[in-house]
Amino acid sequence: MSYQHIIVDDPRPRVRRITLNRPEKRNALNNRLRGEIFEVLEQADRDPEISISILRGAGPCFSAGYDLSADNRVDQPYHSASGPGQWSRHVVEGWFSIWDLAKPVIAQVHGYCLAGGTELATACDVVYVADDAQIGYPPVRLMSPPDMQYHPWLVGMRRAMELMLTGDAMSGREAAEWGYATRSFPLTELEAKTLDFAERAAKVPIELQQLNKRSVHRAMEIMGARAAMRAGTEIQALAFTTEASKAYMAGFRRDGGSVKAQLDQRDTTFGDYRTKKE
Repeated sequence: MSYQHIIVDDPRPRVRRITLNRPEKRNALNNRLRGEIFEVLEQADRDPEISISILRGAGPCFSAGYDLSADNRVDQPYHSASGPGQWSRHVVEGWFSIWDLAKPVIAQVHGYCLAGGTELATACDVVYVADDAQIGYPPVRLMSPPDMQYHPWLVGMRRAMELMLTGDAMSGREAAEWGYATRSFPLTELEAKTLDFAERAAKVPIELQQLNKRSVHRAMEIMGARAAMRAGTEIQALAFTTEASKAYMAGFRRDGGSVKAQLDQRDTTFGDYRTKKE
């Protein structure tokens, strides 16, 4: 099939791979891209010839987050209840749909993995990252907490607090050491290591592997992970009512120059991300 924003291939036996293919937009997540990801993952989940899927990004990074130049209220790929907080509830439902698939999904992360991009990676079962990847949620600086507030579940309370209070990024190596990522590798080894693991995991029968995956998720859910992350959508909705967030969001227009200026405004004081001086 032909897709607008993704490339689909089967690089190893029983392995489906999805490449986010908006490199000129740093693989920013608009509704069309999210919808294509969900469609192909669901197809893989139904296909008896596929045992595991990989998500990666084309170009210089995995994903810089949600596409702030798009009107994401239009053409959402599935229905979510309306009202305050609709967007955050909507995207979190989507990420949990990946969590709930029978078959495992691997995130292969390089370059920037920011904001909504970190939520996409979080929804995957295994996260392999490049040592020098930059993984963070900078919107906490002037906009809101995350839609999907995964931080305390993956890196613990103290690290989570540090990341949430600054919006700073973890390197890929730090992400693996702190528990966000499964493993980190030199960028030149990342693809091969990801494919080797996928091919090895694909040897386990599908009907057993889905139970192996589900057993880990059920343990997380008993501890409250799903309920806490869903509750976080209301906290994000509340953040958008603050004067600081409203002032920042008022500057966004749906053109590249406006978005770039707003992101520069967010990060210049901190001297990182796109404003970092080498």
